Formats: sequence, structure tokens, C-alpha cells
Amino acid sequence: MARLQELDHLRISFDDIKSATNNFSHQNLIGLGGFGPVYKGQLLSFTHSSDPGTTDVAVKRLNVKGGQGEREFLTEIIMLASYKHDNLVSLIGFSDDGNEKVLVYKHEANGSLDNHLSSTNLSWEQRLRICVGAARGLEYLHDGVGAGHRVLHRDVKSSNILLNANWEAKISDFGLSKIGPANQQFTFLVTSACGTFGYLDPLYVNTGVLTKESDVYSFGVVLFEVLCGRLAMMGKYEDDRRFLSRLVKLHQEKGTLHQIIIPDLLEQMKPSSLEVFSNIAIQCLDEDRKKRPAMGVIVKDLETALTHQLVSYLDILKF
Repeated sequence: MARLQELDHLRISFDDIKSATNNFSHQNLIGLGGFGPVYKGQLLSFTHSSDPGTTDVAVKRLNVKGGQGEREFLTEIIMLASYKHDNLVSLIGFSDDGNEKVLVYKHEANGSLDNHLSSTNLSWEQRLRICVGAARGLEYLHDGVGAGHRVLHRDVKSSNILLNANWEAKISDFGLSKIGPANQQFTFLVTSACGTFGYLDPLYVNTGVLTKESDVYSFGVVLFEVLCGRLAMMGKYEDDRRFLSRLVKLHQEKGTLHQIIIPDLLEQMKPSSLEVFSNIAIQCLDEDRKKRPAMGVIVKDLETALTHQLVSYLDILKF
């Protein structure tokens, strides 16, 4: 891969990665994705004093029989080497030794958001902060990566939002991402629809036209996952409950959205916080992409929902 030569400073020897993961031991396996298995490990590193230390890492090893390959591997490296933000996952390095293609990231202690959706230990305040962080990461991709272009993630979902030890959100998995022009109101690319069923923008699926609003739709699904404590698609159902986006719209129309919200969360929520959150989330799912909000608007509204949740009655009385 000639294009990786300029990124030689990120290369890690395959032997070092094998050592870090105890030779890709099953005991180190922490997940499986479209790219391949993911292992936790401890990578030997050196501090400024040349004393050896270790860094906790997450290692993705390409499954050559899987659906992704060299193009996604290269895209992931280039994207994460080029773009840095507090709410994007950190790439430590990679290896492309022979047939082995491996990506090494900073390990995020609390794993992916999808594993915590139904947890009663994750408060409404924490959920709001996670959503704000993820929205900021996507806003950066859409509007902050540089003049004249933007990044369309193309696979926004709760399993691609990682959580560090402080429950801060990190957008991950850029293998399907595309770079498009940003000097027009509606950036679009014509491409075969890719992503994950249940999160995909219906307009993207039907037309093959990818826009930043396609990411917004997918993020809207994530917001309702956080609110309702379940995944976007649940195969055990054969009715309207199967797809969360469809279920949400049905309840929104009937004014019964509260019926599908996690009961423990309802008890915690300030009504104004829920109102702001649910309003911006439902806008993300609008069938007309021109009516979907920009990520900057979503960030502001989620911050407002968080502010409403944090304000106390004593604070209100001060005014």
C-alpha cells in the first residue's frame, strides 16, 4: 500500500501486536464487527525517560473472509490520521504485515454504547452527556474538518459510539466514510447504499444519494435508542416493534411516546428536558431530508436538554 508510506510513523510491528494481545488469545477477545474480531491488549511503549510502560489498546484484526477489506482498512487509517477531535476514537497505529491487516486504537474502558442502552445504572444526565459528545464529534466531521470538504460517516450507530472511563463519547469505525464537498447547502454523493439495517436513511437506500442528512437520520435513531433503551432493530418482533424508527413515529403521532421510554428514565427526567430532546430527535427522522436539522443545531438542542435537566427549582426561583 504505497499510500501508507507517508504514515510510516504509525506502523507497529505485527510481533508487537501479537505480544500485546497474547497472540490474539480468545481470553482477550472483546468484540466482533464487520471488519473482524477486536481484542484488548497492552502495548509496550516508552515514556520520555525511555522507561518501558504499557498502553491499553483495542486491536481490530481484519477477517479476510469478511465483508470489509483493504479499502476500508486504508480509509480508516487515513481518516483517523487526518482528523482529530475529543469525540473521535484515537488511532495509535496499524500493521499491514503480509496478509495481516491490523488497526490499533486507544482502548475505551466502557466499551460501546449499544451494550449500555437498557442499563438502569446509566442515568438520564449521563445519557444526555453521551449524546452531546457524539453530536459534537459528528458536527466536527460535517463542518469542522477543513475548508471545502466534510466527512460523511455513513455508519452512525450505537455500536460505533465508544465510551471512555468517564463515559465520554467517541465516534468510531470510519471504514465506510466518504469525503464530500462542503461548499454547498446539501452535500451529496451518489454511491451504493452502505451502513447498518435499521439506521439507514430511507432516502439513501431508495436513491443511492448520500448526504450529511443521512448521518443525521442515523443519529436520530441512536437518540431514540438512548431514550427507549433498545436497539434500532430487534428480530424477535414481527410487528411494528421490530424497527425502532417506525415505532417511534407511530407513538409520536398518537402522543404516546412516553409508553416506550425506559420507566426509570421517565422518573428522572425534567419534562422540559424530555421535550427538547424528543423534538430534536424526531426532526432527525423526517422523511424530507431538507427538514432535518444540521449537526450544529442538534448539538445546541441537546445541550439545552442537558441544561434543563440540571437546573433545579431553586435556580428557577432565583430568576
